[in-house]
Amino acid sequence: MPDITLPDAFAEIALLLLLAALAGALAVRLKQPVLIAYIVLGIAVGPAGFSLVQASAEIHLLSQVGVAVLLFVVGLKLDLHQIRHIGAVAVATGLGQLTFTILFGFGLVLLLGKSTMEALYIAVALTFSSTIIIVKLLSDKRELDSLYGRIAVGFLIVQDIAVVVAMMTMSALSGASDEATLGWVAIELAARLIAAAALMFVMMRYVLPTLVETMARSQELLLIFAIAWGVGLAALGEWAGFSKEAGAFLAGFSLASTRYREAINARLTGIRDFLLLFFFVDLGAQLDLSILGDELVSAGVLSAFVLVGNPLIVMAIMGYMGYRKRTGFLAGLTVAQISEFSIVFVAMGISLGHVGREALGLTTLVGLVTITVSSYMIVYSHTLYERLAPLLGVFERARPLRELVVEASRTTGLAPRIVIFGLGRYGERLLRQLHARGVPVLGIEFDPEIVRRLRHQRLPVRFGDGEDPGFLETLPLPGVEWVITTLPLWEANRGLLHALAEIGHHGPIAGVVRDQPHGEKLLRAGVTRIMNPYLDAADHAARRFADELQVEGA
Repeated sequence: MPDITLPDAFAEIALLLLLAALAGALAVRLKQPVLIAYIVLGIAVGPAGFSLVQASAEIHLLSQVGVAVLLFVVGLKLDLHQIRHIGAVAVATGLGQLTFTILFGFGLVLLLGKSTMEALYIAVALTFSSTIIIVKLLSDKRELDSLYGRIAVGFLIVQDIAVVVAMMTMSALSGASDEATLGWVAIELAARLIAAAALMFVMMRYVLPTLVETMARSQELLLIFAIAWGVGLAALGEWAGFSKEAGAFLAGFSLASTRYREAINARLTGIRDFLLLFFFVDLGAQLDLSILGDELVSAGVLSAFVLVGNPLIVMAIMGYMGYRKRTGFLAGLTVAQISEFSIVFVAMGISLGHVGREALGLTTLVGLVTITVSSYMIVYSHTLYERLAPLLGVFERARPLRELVVEASRTTGLAPRIVIFGLGRYGERLLRQLHARGVPVLGIEFDPEIVRRLRHQRLPVRFGDGEDPGFLETLPLPGVEWVITTLPLWEANRGLLHALAEIGHHGPIAGVVRDQPHGEKLLRAGVTRIMNPYLDAADHAARRFADELQVEGA
């Protein structure tokens, strides 16, 4: 391949970003996750391709920060209250799939001629499914809140917890001498976990609430603090004998129970995706095509195992627990691929000296195949089910009791019918009056002081930025009958309307304005109803006086 030299690292990264945008656009056009395009791009610009990028140290550093932010975001989603309510089916399915894949995968990899340590790493890597990809695909299909979608998210959380435990365990193994027993390693790991848990308890109970409250007064400061906290604990975790990944995960987990986690998560999503670009490009650049060629047969066998074996065990467990074959099938498809965590996990094994680059190449090939195929399987899941349904009866009880109970106990009155953005004087009064009249309503506000005060009064409010599509996706908007914006500035309303359109919300919207030009802009932007507090109040007062005068005159 020709060796093309660019002037400096800045020019190389600029070119890399441009190529990544083009490759990502092509992947989106083909309905594929962009990470596949990034890995292929890394191969193309690396030593195995055109050698366009020489700034490997800079790219590697950015990739490490990206991994830390990724694990931070995963930890951020694991709210303690959410973990308590994951549900028996999610835990059973998650643990069952993990156990099945590790045991059978380990034996399969050994049969393919790999060493014991390589078989262990690859078998564990095969168990993890991509939370990011699955949630994105289910969100695009508007099925994230369906029964199978909720169950799938539950056992994906179980997998996320397992990947961090696996990273901690393998990091502990790296420090053991040849004479050290597994029992001593287990004791050492348990001691580290207890110390980390104690530190996290103190921070979460006495330090972080006040600190985060202070940072939340500024949107920019909250974002900077979140990144600093995640990367800082990642560095501390590595220094303490864990991995950077484990430290970053604990940093996110420590903030998961705060009321600001949705806002932090929404603002970090773009930064996470941007930095992970460098991880996957760096990964692709380090792959040796000659090694990949030698692993084609093994990758094919393991890909078939993941694409077929993982869904089967999920369907078997869910069928045994009393769910219909359709629910089990749709949920099972969500584990028919390995994830970016799988690649991160094996890459960590290389840095610890446990495995060689051959294991990473094999895992990456399996990832490319399974992510590509499973994405189409999930997109066309209902069509696929219709064709396979006659063969899936073995995975369903004669009477799917658990699903019947779920359907019988399902209630629709808990979801808000109105969402109000902006809780100033008008928005707060509107929220109070609707809530007092028994109308299911939810208020959104970015001022932490207002949110805290209204929460103390047991009013339904959430902290978040209405201009952020990532945050809006966390709201129950599909069942909402009215969205009301009381935001005072046109620029803020324009951002909210753009974000609502980006996530596909097309329901009626009411806007509160203080002047006519603002109302005209909202009407042109598609707002259904305009409310002017001054004009409405004057009209209401006029009607009252007129009614009184008519009564007196009569």
